[in-house]
Amino acid sequence: MLPDRAFFDLLAEAAKKETLPRFRVGADVVNKEAGGFDPVTEGDRAAETAIRALIEQHFPEHGILGEEHGSVGLDREYVWVIDPIDGTRAFISGVPVWGTLIGLYRNGDAVMGLVDQPFTGERYFADGKAAHYAGPDGSKTLSTRPCASLADAIMFTTSPHLFTGDRRARFEAVQDKVRLFRYGVDCYAYALLAAGHVDLVVECGLKPYDVGGLIPVIEQAGGIITAWDGGPAERGGEIIAAGSRAVYDEAIALLRG
Repeated sequence: MLPDRAFFDLLAEAAKKETLPRFRVGADVVNKEAGGFDPVTEGDRAAETAIRALIEQHFPEHGILGEEHGSVGLDREYVWVIDPIDGTRAFISGVPVWGTLIGLYRNGDAVMGLVDQPFTGERYFADGKAAHYAGPDGSKTLSTRPCASLADAIMFTTSPHLFTGDRRARFEAVQDKVRLFRYGVDCYAYALLAAGHVDLVVECGLKPYDVGGLIPVIEQAGGIITAWDGGPAERGGEIIAAGSRAVYDEAIALLRG
C-alpha cells in the first residue's frame, strides 16, 4: 500500500519541528570528513530520527535509506530515501535554500517524493501521477516550462568547484552555452525547475538521498532527470535534470563528451 499525501505532510511536519528552531541560531556543527568539510548538525540527525520513527510505526514492512542513521531493508519492495537537511552548508550559513527530501522507491524506481522548505513555507510533492506546490504562492499543480535550446536556458549547479578533471571540462561546455547560470542553490534548484522557473540543473557526486525525493517531483512535473550517461538517477552520481527534452538532449550530448 502506498502512503498518501497526508502521511508525507506528517513526515515533513515532524522534520520541521527539529530543523526550523535550529535555523539561524548558531547550530552545532560536526565535520564528518577528515580530509575536507562535510558538515552535519543536530538538526540533521534529529529530523531523520523523527522521520524514521513515523515510517517504522506506520510502514514497518518498508526499508529505509537515510543519510545520517544508516539503512535497513534495502532489498524490500518499498524503500524510503531520506535527506533530513539537503544543503547543510546553506543551513549553517543562514541561507534558506536547504530543504528536507523524502522519497519513496518501489523496486528501485522513485515513485513519490517531497521537498520541504520550512523557512519559506514551501512544499513540493509528487503523488505518483502529478507534482504539486503549496506555499506563499498558494496551491497549484507544477509544470516545467518549455525551452527550445541551451542558448535560452537558465542553469543551476551547487558549485563549479565540485567538478574535477574531465567532468569539469564537460560541465563547462554546457555552462558556456546557456543564457544564465547560477550557483549554490542545492535542492531548491530542482524545485524551481519543477515549478517552471529554470531549465537545467547539472550536478556531480550525489548520493541516492540527494536525489531520491527530487526525482518524482521533476518527472511528474514533466521534466527529465537522469545520470549523465542517460541511466536512472536513483543511484545518484553525475546528474542532469531538465525541464524540456530539447534542453536535455543538447546538454547530455555535451556531458557525455
